[in-house]
Amino acid sequence: QSKMLPATFKLCAGISYRHMRNMTGLRRNALAAIHHELNRLAGPGPSNWISQVRRRSSLLSSRIQEEEVYNDEEMSYVKQGEDALQKAISILSEQDGWTVETVAANGDKVLSKVLPDIGKVFKLEVVMEQHPDNLYEELVEKMEQMGDWNPNVKQVKILQKIGQDTMVTHEVSAETPGNVVGPRDFVSVRCAKRRGSTCFLAGMSTQHPKMPEQKGVIRAENGPTCIVMKPCAEDPNKTKFTWLLSLDLKGWIPKTIINKVLSQTQVDFASHLRNRMANNVSMETAHAC
Repeated sequence: QSKMLPATFKLCAGISYRHMRNMTGLRRNALAAIHHELNRLAGPGPSNWISQVRRRSSLLSSRIQEEEVYNDEEMSYVKQGEDALQKAISILSEQDGWTVETVAANGDKVLSKVLPDIGKVFKLEVVMEQHPDNLYEELVEKMEQMGDWNPNVKQVKILQKIGQDTMVTHEVSAETPGNVVGPRDFVSVRCAKRRGSTCFLAGMSTQHPKMPEQKGVIRAENGPTCIVMKPCAEDPNKTKFTWLLSLDLKGWIPKTIINKVLSQTQVDFASHLRNRMANNVSMETAHAC
């Protein structure tokens, strides 16, 4: 059953079901635009990739019809997720203007860029030893387990799932060493997509009736953010892993400290994810013996 939402939430969501029904053609155009940009970002892949994309493109119009059964609240989250994905793709597609923040000994790299209306965004570029499907399973299908292996995250909880692509999550971050930045929490809408062998996970801040602001924890804002995982050209079993990060941590923290914390958080994430995937392989090997 559709639930009445506060007017503020409706305003934030920026969408109404009746309005969307009258914009089916525009939604189809928007989905097609996202589809086109996803394909462009994904780049060339295995020989059957093009046929997979064409097959998936036929699902676009059916997606419109499926979404008609969503209620107001669900429809707003689907739209927000698609908006986050489209904005993130637009940022990642622009190659010029990035400044190197840090390069680790293993080649992991963080770049940054200042964008109008968004502020400073960070981009992690690394190579992972695993296939994108394995990373997608860990980061999307096992999302609530992230706190088990990433010490920068206390907890991730899925508040609501809408269809195959969209979910609303609540994440609590741990305080940084020395409590330079105290714990923060985020309520985000996330949009997960696959295009051939390339995987996308985009997100941005939202509001959800199940998770109002919590006492003692600063509610930070994120977005647009996006992780892109595609097979390396030289070795399809390895992954070119790109993470666009945009965060407003709120509170009174000097920008120099924020910049250092965010770029370090991205480098740490890559390290923790590698360890997690290595441990997964070790456990699978142990079970097989």
